[in-house]
Parts: sequence; C-alpha cells; structure tokens
Amino acid sequence: MKRYNVNLRSSSLLNHDKYQVFILYTELQAKDYQSPSSNEKTSFRGLGHVDSHQDILSVHFTLTDPVAELSHTSTVPESSLKSRSRRRTRKGRDSHRPDAIELDIQIAQDTTSLRSRKGDTGSVVWKASVDFASAILQAAHFPSDDHPSFLDLARLRESHVLELGSGTGILGVALSPVVRHYTCTDIHDLMPLIHKNLALNFPEWPHGCNVSLTPLDWIELAKTPSNTRSRLFKFDPIDLLLIVDCIYHPSLISPLLTTIDFLTTPDVTTVLVVVELRAEDVVREFLSGWLNMPEWEVWRVGNGKDAITRRPYAMWVGSKRLASIHGSE
Repeated sequence: MKRYNVNLRSSSLLNHDKYQVFILYTELQAKDYQSPSSNEKTSFRGLGHVDSHQDILSVHFTLTDPVAELSHTSTVPESSLKSRSRRRTRKGRDSHRPDAIELDIQIAQDTTSLRSRKGDTGSVVWKASVDFASAILQAAHFPSDDHPSFLDLARLRESHVLELGSGTGILGVALSPVVRHYTCTDIHDLMPLIHKNLALNFPEWPHGCNVSLTPLDWIELAKTPSNTRSRLFKFDPIDLLLIVDCIYHPSLISPLLTTIDFLTTPDVTTVLVVVELRAEDVVREFLSGWLNMPEWEVWRVGNGKDAITRRPYAMWVGSKRLASIHGSE
C-alpha cells in the first residue's frame, strides 16, 4: 500500500463495522487507561478536555530518547512557547543527541463559548489532540526502529496536511515543524480563536509560516450542490486529511463523511481519523457510513506503543481508489 502515509504493519482492513465497534468497546471496558499526560491510571476521563477553566493553557511535552527512559509527557502551566534539552549523555551514545527535549505551547481557550454557545466543543483543548501530537513529536525527534511511528515521517515532512475541526488550532501549532504545509479549518465562529493561537505562537504569522487558516463548515459543504462545490470550496491538493476527536454528534456524521469524500483525491489523499471512544452508536454510525461509501478502503491502526493507538482511542486510515473516477465516466 505505497500510497499511504500511514504504517499499516500493525493494521487490519475493515469490512464489518459492527464487529469492529464491538471489539473496541469490549477492550475499552477491560482495563484502566493511562495517558502520557498523567502517571495515574483511571477508568474515568470525563468528556476528554484537558482543562476547560484556563483562558491560556500551556501544553507541555517531554520527548525522551527511548534509551533514556525519562518522564512521560505532561500538561502543566508554563509561560511561553519554548524548547529545552537535557544533554546527559552516556557512553556509546551520540554526544550531540539529547536525552530529552521539552516543548511548551501556549494555547488560548474560549471558556465562555464552551458554556454559552450550543454545540461548541472546539473552543478548548482536548486530550486526544495532546496525545496525538505527543506521539508524532516523539517519533520525529527520537526515531526508533524498535518503536516505529504509525506515520511515515519522511513523507509527512513533504506533505500538505489539512485538518478538519481544528478547534483551538493546537495541532497546527504543534505539528508545523514536521510537515510541509498545515491547513487549519473549522467553522466561522472558531476562526478568531485559531487566528489568536497562530499569532500567539508564530509572531510573524501569516508571514514566514507554513500554517494557514480557512473556514470550512461541513454542513454548508454538504448542502452545496455537488456541481458547484469545487468552485466554492477550493484547497490545494491534500496529502493527509486529518480528523482528530471530531466524531461525537450524530447530526454531524453525514456532513463529515460528505466533506471527507469531497476533499479526498483518489490514490493521493490519505485520511486519518482519531476518535476518543464515547457514544458507541455514534462511532458505529460513522464507521458504517465510511465503509459503505463507494471505492473506499478503511484500515484500523492499532497495537502500537503510543497511547493514541490504544484505549480509549481508536484510529483508522482510509483511501479512495482511483477506480471511483473510472466508474463515474
């Protein structure tokens, strides 16, 4: 499967959504969960946001050399975007390679909108985004044959990544160093918040920065006649279409699937979907709808060492075959 940006060695091709979802929720109930942002195991995570009371949240990543066995990633209050390295080296190791790199990202949250605007969940930082960013940054800074990334990082650095439902824009900020270009998208109401966070972390933004921002409402796209969508919703070719923790409300599933199908270029675009397992019926409806779209192949990515590939998350990668174009002629 050369066209994928995702490592499929520990993945399985899906053909039955009900069995897949049953297995996921059986596993979810089997054991307690431990996030890299905490050393404590728990069977309850709440809704999944990091801290919805902070107007400015500092997300702290500790990236460690697997040999060093230092601390796990955590989220704690810090003052500014910065990077620190600890260079305690040992015999036989590269003296220029640090044992750990610590990164801090400041993210503004709109805590008022979370409580006052109906259906607004994108105005705060969610744990899925932190855990996803942690896995990518860890692999980018400390690649390991014993712990291969679920993404092909060499290809990722050459890719245009477009994220649906960017929320606060935290992934655009965190992953910008490891991609060619990153496009944040979300509804119009969240544009000011994402704009604020890009300016907060990239003082010269939008100049000299590989992150862009554009509004994209899935419902508006789905309601637009198919023969005019290409004129109204224009994007550069997308290598990786990223959807992290956006599957939570039944009314958004159909518009989301329509948007995924529209933005995907057959045999070019890889779609990566990460969900935190909450409402079983919603996850089942999404997966069933995706599997039933013509010419799509969907794989589950799992069984890795990264927290994002295990409970309480599920990760799928999909690609649309070029045959879909030939079939429409």
